[in-house]
Amino acid sequence: MFTNLAKLMQTLSSPPDPAVSIGVTILVILLALTSFGLWTAFGSKAANLVDPWDEHDD
Repeated sequence: MFTNLAKLMQTLSSPPDPAVSIGVTILVILLALTSFGLWTAFGSKAANLVDPWDEHDD
């Protein structure tokens, strides 16, 4: 049992894999941009947005 705990502690204390760090960074950026887009579309300032197609009726 203690050998498994020692292996776990060694794994947690080792430096992270660069590929995982890059993947997590890209995921965080993607989530941030998606959140910003949703906030822009449906947030509190969305009531002031005007649809340009509705303004140019022929």
